[in-house]
Amino acid sequence: MFGTRHDMNTYNIPQIIVQNAEGVVINEVDEGQPCLICEERCPGFIPHVWRKSCVNCKCARYDHDIYNDGFVNISDRIGWQSSPDTAQSLGKDKIYKMGYTWAPLGLAMDRIDEYMDQLPNDKVPRRGSQGEKYRDQQITYQLPRQDLCQEYCRSLKSAAEKKNFRDFVELRNELAMGLGVVQDYVKEDLVCHKCEGLIEKGDMAVFAPKVEAPVCWHPACFVCNTCDELLVDLVYCQKEEKLYCQRHFAEIYKPRCEGCDELIFAGEYTKAMEQDWHSGHFACATCDNSLTGQRYILKEEKPYCIKCYVDKFANTCEECKEKIGTDSKDLSYKDKHWHEKCFFCCDCKSSLVDKPFAARDERLHCADCYDNNFAARCDGCSDIFRAGMKKFEYKGKQWHEHCFCCLCCKQPIGNKSFIPRGDDVVCTQCYEDQFAMRCMKCQGVIYKDGVKSQGNYWHKACIIDHRGQASSEF
Repeated sequence: MFGTRHDMNTYNIPQIIVQNAEGVVINEVDEGQPCLICEERCPGFIPHVWRKSCVNCKCARYDHDIYNDGFVNISDRIGWQSSPDTAQSLGKDKIYKMGYTWAPLGLAMDRIDEYMDQLPNDKVPRRGSQGEKYRDQQITYQLPRQDLCQEYCRSLKSAAEKKNFRDFVELRNELAMGLGVVQDYVKEDLVCHKCEGLIEKGDMAVFAPKVEAPVCWHPACFVCNTCDELLVDLVYCQKEEKLYCQRHFAEIYKPRCEGCDELIFAGEYTKAMEQDWHSGHFACATCDNSLTGQRYILKEEKPYCIKCYVDKFANTCEECKEKIGTDSKDLSYKDKHWHEKCFFCCDCKSSLVDKPFAARDERLHCADCYDNNFAARCDGCSDIFRAGMKKFEYKGKQWHEHCFCCLCCKQPIGNKSFIPRGDDVVCTQCYEDQFAMRCMKCQGVIYKDGVKSQGNYWHKACIIDHRGQASSEF
């Protein structure tokens, strides 16, 4: 099912004897721990009865700052017994004294620092560092307790499911899961199985004894083929010469419930939202009622039953003050919402759906009512200015295009020149015909340079010609 063990003696790799133990040792502290996503918005992790999420913030358990209480021997967490060997035989005190929370198997004590230098700095498990937190997070995520021990599986209902779980764990441990081993000096040039870069003679390399082919990796390349994270404490599972963390390896063979984060060993389960769920676990994010075979609505990638969605997210109608349910259209304007039946003019009560409207003092009016109540009016005819109409303004007054007319000929002035006459306007032609000053001699309109003499008006040139000199200019 999972592959076969490969003999690594050719490469002089220390052999780690792994046997199933009676149980696993897990000392995780999760309750009350802050959420790494919500931060201060979450008062601390509180486990749901069956979900993988926090009761307070709804984020996943592994998204919180979970840590392990005390020194973690990874073999104890998995439930293995291993023979003492080099770095592992250093024990907690010596590893802590070197400033780390973990050191790899198969590596001489004086080369541990050199190994750590080849890892990304923020992932080096130094005590009190971000790397220590990173290791805790990856232990929780890559080696979820419910994948390791039946005691933490709350969804194994029948005897057959429990047996399937035990069989899976036994086969995984025997054929696919192992601990990577570091050889501090390779005896020949090798090629990294991930990056295909050179591992020179004398360099370090990591070997996975259960991988069938004779391959090895740079320390920083010993990562999961799915999540690309460093395989925590060099714990790997192999399939077809590819390495996986235990979480993603298990998901190759068994579906994982999106609700509780446990593997599904039941014969029947639900598929929804492109995810797998235990029967009954595809449930409303608020009330936990099953949604299998029911209508539901997605909000922020979470499913809700119709009632909870309306209670939690539906908008309130501005008119009737009731919730706008999923069976009604939600019409909105400037962050306010209405039922379709409530979206009407406040004056004539006619529907505003798909019709032009305007707002005044937070009340909606149809176009006609708004114009009648609030639109500007022409100083000529007192009628309103409707949308699209030209408006002519002069001295604080305004007219329709057809009302802005000459005082004399009553013709619209439009864009032509005009001359003010008191509060009225006169077109140029009427002004010249009826009001303009005319020269006493030539009878032409005097536009400028006119003079007044003996009560009459003259062009300057005309009066000079008439009398030989100009009288007083006006």
